Formats: sequence, structure tokens, C-alpha cells
Amino acid sequence: MKEHVEIPLREKNIVLIGFMGVGKTTIGQLVAKKLYRDFIDVDQEIEKKQNMPISLIFQKFGEDYFRKIEKEYIVDICTNTRLKVVSLGGGAYLQEEVRNACLSNCIVFLLDLSWDSWRDRMPLLVENRPLLKEKSMEEIEELFIKRQNAYSLHNSKVSTNNLDPETVADEIVNSVKLTWSIYEPNQ
Repeated sequence: MKEHVEIPLREKNIVLIGFMGVGKTTIGQLVAKKLYRDFIDVDQEIEKKQNMPISLIFQKFGEDYFRKIEKEYIVDICTNTRLKVVSLGGGAYLQEEVRNACLSNCIVFLLDLSWDSWRDRMPLLVENRPLLKEKSMEEIEELFIKRQNAYSLHNSKVSTNNLDPETVADEIVNSVKLTWSIYEPNQ
């Protein structure tokens, strides 16, 4: 077993969580640019490694297979990299090992969007989200509500209702910089 090394706050990865379609990738790219860090979209990286879209991974191998490779990849990023901004897929954070790795080694931001605001975005999202296909609005709302419990475990929450991605990214960057100045002031 590898010895746990405390990562300096300024070097910790910043992880964005939240329901699918809240803007984790768009906002994550902006945060990474503002903090001069590399950006990792977990779903995009899995698609590259598997050489197929997530919808096809779900179709060919099933959700359990996808969740297993997703967990392994995220735990590896959280424990073996620093200075990244990482966007997790909407369901990744439901896995206890993923949550523990993120909370132990990273700064976790929840991008929080109300159900009403999310529902307005839904027509743009359904095509590329395997879990939304063939689900009724009631089933999707149930999934949205069910995931809120896992999402409640984070370091900071940013409400994204009626905010553009640039404003949300600035809020995250300002929060991170304030935290750095309080906890590691002479760095």
C-alpha cells in the first residue's frame, strides 16, 4: 500500500461535479485557462482510451463496465496527478471510491443547477447522454433528485442558475485564490 502524502493546497486538482449538462466541461476549460492548468474531461478521455463514444460503451459493454473504467481512471488522476482541473461525468461521483479519492486529494466544486433551469436545457442534452435516452421527464427528475445526496459531499458549491460560464469560472477562481491566501499565505 502506497503511503499517503499530503498534497499542498495550491497543487491540488480542482474537480467539478454536478448533474449532466450543468456546464462542467465548459466551465472547467475556463477555470483551467485562468489558473494556467491542464484540463481533463473524464468522459472525453475515456472515449479516447476506449476508441468509442460513451453511448457505444454503454451499448456494447453496459453501464457496470463503464463505471468500473471510469472509477479506475478518476482514482488514478486524483491520487497521481496535481495542478489539473478535472470535469467528472454526472454519475461518476455516485461511486464511493471516486468521492473518497476526490475529497481526500482534490478541491471539489459542485456546479449546482436547479431542476427548472436544467429542464430548460434538456432538449440540447438528450442526444449524447445514454442515461437520458428513452426516459420520461419524471424518471429524469427522479434521477436528478436521487443524485443530489452524493453531490452534497463537496468542498464548495457554486449556483449556476442564470449565470454565464465565464461568471461561474471567475467565481471558482476567486474562491480558490482566496482559500490559497488564507491557508497558504506565503506561497
